[in-house]
Amino acid sequence: MVEEKRQPKPILTTNGKRQIVIISLLALVASTVAIVYGQAIGKQRSPEVSNTTKSAVKAKIKAVSAIGRLDPLGEAIKVSAPPDLGGAKVEKIMVKEGEKVKQGQLMALLDGYTRQQAEVDLAQKNVEIAQADLAIVKAGAKQGEIEAQAATITKLEVQLLGETNSYKAKISRLQAELQGETNIQKATIDRLQAEVSNADREYARYRQLSQDGVISDSNLDQVRLKQDTNQKALLESKAKYNKTLKTLQQEINEAQANKIETLSSLEKQIIEAKATLKKIKEVRPVDIKKAVSQVAKAQADYKKAQEDLKLAFVKAPFAGQVLKIYSHQGEKVSETNGILEMGQTDKMLAIAEVYESDIGKVKIGQTAMIKSENATFAQTIKGTVTEIGFKVGKKDVLSTDPAADVDVRVIEVKIGLTPEDSKKVSRLTNSKVTVEILL
Repeated sequence: MVEEKRQPKPILTTNGKRQIVIISLLALVASTVAIVYGQAIGKQRSPEVSNTTKSAVKAKIKAVSAIGRLDPLGEAIKVSAPPDLGGAKVEKIMVKEGEKVKQGQLMALLDGYTRQQAEVDLAQKNVEIAQADLAIVKAGAKQGEIEAQAATITKLEVQLLGETNSYKAKISRLQAELQGETNIQKATIDRLQAEVSNADREYARYRQLSQDGVISDSNLDQVRLKQDTNQKALLESKAKYNKTLKTLQQEINEAQANKIETLSSLEKQIIEAKATLKKIKEVRPVDIKKAVSQVAKAQADYKKAQEDLKLAFVKAPFAGQVLKIYSHQGEKVSETNGILEMGQTDKMLAIAEVYESDIGKVKIGQTAMIKSENATFAQTIKGTVTEIGFKVGKKDVLSTDPAADVDVRVIEVKIGLTPEDSKKVSRLTNSKVTVEILL
């Protein structure tokens, strides 16, 4: 066989390599220019193709996304004490956190409860008394009542006469005692006065005798001592007289004052008893009218007391669930949070903050898909748009995206959850969610 001779591979020089690179670059530039030119020509020649592309892009937008929060139907409310009871304290909490309550159910008692209940009981008794008085007036007085009232008058008159005689005798006795003591004390004073005068004269005589040297100084001292003794006895007698006079006169004055007071009181009682007797003997229309008015007033007071008592009862304004208790037994009601917070957790809402630019796409009845932004619940829950807000405002729910625009203008859209999904998130009020409203 004749072997075929292999031809040696051509060896590229440096200049050859450069030429190949340059040619490749020129070819790439030429192809790019051709593509760009072709697109430009295509846009000018085929506007219908461009519109089709835009429609396709728009078709891809199938939902409006928003950030929101979970809230009970009607939103969570804070139940507080009535404004009339500023500074009230909680006497007793009747519910627990998480407990479901019925509308009108008692949830707390305020510290005015005991006092208000006592006032209600008192007002009720007053109504009963007024009604009984009215019945008595309408029925008229019984003969026995008339006789009893007449006997009361007689008794008071006899008592008045007895008290008059008693005070008269007492005052006469005191006056006689005063006169007797006055006579006795005056006689004693006169006698002592005479003894003092006699002692003065005797002392003067003895002093002269002492000066003449007839008697000794000791004899003179004895006479001076007797003079001093008589003088002191006279002073004591006068003091006793003044004291006795003052004491007896004071007793007389007190007796007279007591007499006036006692007799005036009895006379007043007699007048009132006679007036009562006259009243019970006669049934007048004006008496019935007055008794009816007293019943009406007592009933009005009773109703007011009942209304005041209601202020001490804190009741559920609607059926719902207790979410949080802020004020406990013995504490002052929180001015910020009230006593507790509650909401209708069996009917939960997702409140989505939809951008102002997207609100025109949202309609009542559209379906929405809700997810937890923080994985508070795992499932995707569903709801229906039930209400679209009328006010544009700033965002309340902030996104975890650091690049999000916190000053963007939004409108609140309320989305009612299905009963099944409401149960799933009934304990997650204010939980942050992401919402997609399907178009």
